[in-house]
Amino acid sequence: MPEGGLQKWLPALISGLVLGVFAVIGTTLVGISYEGTAERIAQNERDALLRRMAEILPADRYDNDLLSDTTVVSAPAQLGASPTTVYRARMGDQPVAAVLSPVTASGYAGDIALIVGIYADGTVAGVRVIRHKETPGLGDKIEVERNPWMRGFSGKRIGNPPLERWKVQRDGGDFNQFTGATITPRAVVAAVRRALLYVSNHREAVFGKTVEAADPPAAKSQAQAQTHG
Repeated sequence: MPEGGLQKWLPALISGLVLGVFAVIGTTLVGISYEGTAERIAQNERDALLRRMAEILPADRYDNDLLSDTTVVSAPAQLGASPTTVYRARMGDQPVAAVLSPVTASGYAGDIALIVGIYADGTVAGVRVIRHKETPGLGDKIEVERNPWMRGFSGKRIGNPPLERWKVQRDGGDFNQFTGATITPRAVVAAVRRALLYVSNHREAVFGKTVEAADPPAAKSQAQAQTHG
């Protein structure tokens, strides 16, 4: 290349080289930042899950390691998510309850991720939200910190109320809806109902062994207290 031509293109070549170096550095920094952020997000979600599980299933109800005694099921039609992790609670190697996470409901503003705790006799131990995008002041009443509505599932089971009554009151069911917001509670009630039916039809897969119907721990404790009282 003639000397004049090299001088003409040299600034462009240098600029291209500098931009390439910066692009490599930038891409590397973004990758490092993403990995660190992803780890923090995963840890935050894990911590939130642990807090919610402790709310619906107190630690004195089981004696195994809930986080290591798990199985994974794939039932998107029934549970709304795939996969769904099942955390198994046992006492003396006997199944006590299972916590399903996530069970997904289709809310007004997107998916609502729930954890649903179900005792071995099919009674709901508790339901909590772990993630949602519902409207503040309306749909976010599914958060127990804002409204006690979600606590109303505890102690319920298929048959109490009857299966056909597992709906919000506006649809002819037994569950309240929020003033100005029906879609969100309707979706949550339907999701919990589907989770109960799934567990009822897949007991061995959920609990790890065939389980005979029995009183949940809370009911047993109350019965014992009455006997000795």
